[in-house]
Amino acid sequence: MSSPDRLVYMANQIGTFFRSQGHDKAVPGIADHIKKFWDPRMKRAIFAHLDAGGVGLEPDVREALTSLKQSLPATP
Repeated sequence: MSSPDRLVYMANQIGTFFRSQGHDKAVPGIADHIKKFWDPRMKRAIFAHLDAGGVGLEPDVREALTSLKQSLPATP
């Protein structure tokens, strides 16, 4: 599993890719990419980082992760 710093870096790289599409397309694009391509352990770790304050996450990435977390079913 990746460290929080590595996950933040990866998430921000995804955000950089989508940035040129503008906020309204970037945020759902980031969320969709993470939903499709990150394994459950990575998602759990980045959500835990987000819950702990999300230090280092770019604003669009933070928004995407928040919306993605809310859309996923709760895990026990």
